[in-house]
Amino acid sequence: MTVLCLDVGSTWTKGALVSHAGELLGTAQHTTTPPEVLQGIDAVADALGPAEQTLACSSAGGGLRLAVVGQERLVSAEAGYRVALSAGAKVVHVSAGPLDGAGVRALRAAEPDLVLLVGGTDGGDASVLLHNAGKLSRVACPIVLAGNAEAQPEAAGLLAARTVVRTANVLPDVGELAPGPARAAIREVFLRHVIGGKGLSRGRRFRGLVRAVTPDAVLRGVSRLAAQDREGAVLVVDVGGATTDVYSAVSTVEGPERTVALPPDRRTVEGDLGLRWSAPGVVAEALAEKLIDKGEAAVLHREAAARAADVTWLPDDPTVDRRLAALAAVLAVRRHLRLVDGQLGPRGAGLLVLSGGVFRHAESTDDVERVLRADPVLRPVLRTAAVTVDRDYVLAPAGLLAETGRTAAADRLLTAFRETATAT
Repeated sequence: MTVLCLDVGSTWTKGALVSHAGELLGTAQHTTTPPEVLQGIDAVADALGPAEQTLACSSAGGGLRLAVVGQERLVSAEAGYRVALSAGAKVVHVSAGPLDGAGVRALRAAEPDLVLLVGGTDGGDASVLLHNAGKLSRVACPIVLAGNAEAQPEAAGLLAARTVVRTANVLPDVGELAPGPARAAIREVFLRHVIGGKGLSRGRRFRGLVRAVTPDAVLRGVSRLAAQDREGAVLVVDVGGATTDVYSAVSTVEGPERTVALPPDRRTVEGDLGLRWSAPGVVAEALAEKLIDKGEAAVLHREAAARAADVTWLPDDPTVDRRLAALAAVLAVRRHLRLVDGQLGPRGAGLLVLSGGVFRHAESTDDVERVLRADPVLRPVLRTAAVTVDRDYVLAPAGLLAETGRTAAADRLLTAFRETATAT
């Protein structure tokens, strides 16, 4: 059986044709074609030839925009925020404590596709969760309810007019984070209720093809890649026009006396770091963190402003794009390391994967690699890492294959990718 794996993004629709055994048979891409994305999908399918099954992930239409409403920021709201990021969502709003009228208006202004409602440990205080459920009855988007299990029936009753998916508490006890059920519920809401409301296609065919939000598929692929050996963590930096996403995963590390299970996979998304819409944010943050001086900042700011004003504009000198991409990568990985407390495993990163068109189309990324390795914060993590570029975008296809039970095919696809990476 051949499988066509599609990643339908806001700009490009990318396809990989994979054999039943996990061999990469070909790749193709076409511009995404809203309001009927099936046109671009069919163009990719025609370029690659017949497939016996088609699987897709999508971040088109802005991906999955999620708001988190929690009980208090340092515990339940932060737990909900981390669950949302690992589920492939772009967190557009976070609130903590009892919602008031201004809070509801701010949430609506963020235009989320769904709300993750959390709060309280199981059997603990339910007052804030129930208060917020009542306030969210005025919000039209679907709700994933993942708070105090004992209070959920009453909270769901207050949300009766909304689409509500109940799931296990993300914080069942003090200090205990259980993200799995909430991540699955977010995926279910995305597939059933969100993808059809993006104005991407008129019929049901596209909805039937989509199995995951793209970052969730990539995260699964990264996790499978990390599980293949024990040479250290896998770190993926995907620099796009609007955001820079960072993924990390580490397999169980076995020692002579004990086995240490580290968190299997993590993802962060930086909405102010990108090469088009968010290019000015890269320059501002790089200057603030003293990665560049004022003279270089002035030059880069002019370039960044031109990109933000016309996101389709391509520079004559691609070295500027790579410079911005290198700075975005350093900043995003620094933030990612802060979020995971620097825990990429005892050996640091064994493999660093650069992803995104700026890297894929570059003849060489040596200048970007030098900047990453020279950074004093990143140097300890990247000191022994092999560096490669995901030129065929295999991580999302591998995640789709694993998502549908084809783990052997996913692993073979990733093994071939790793062998190519470590050989270069």
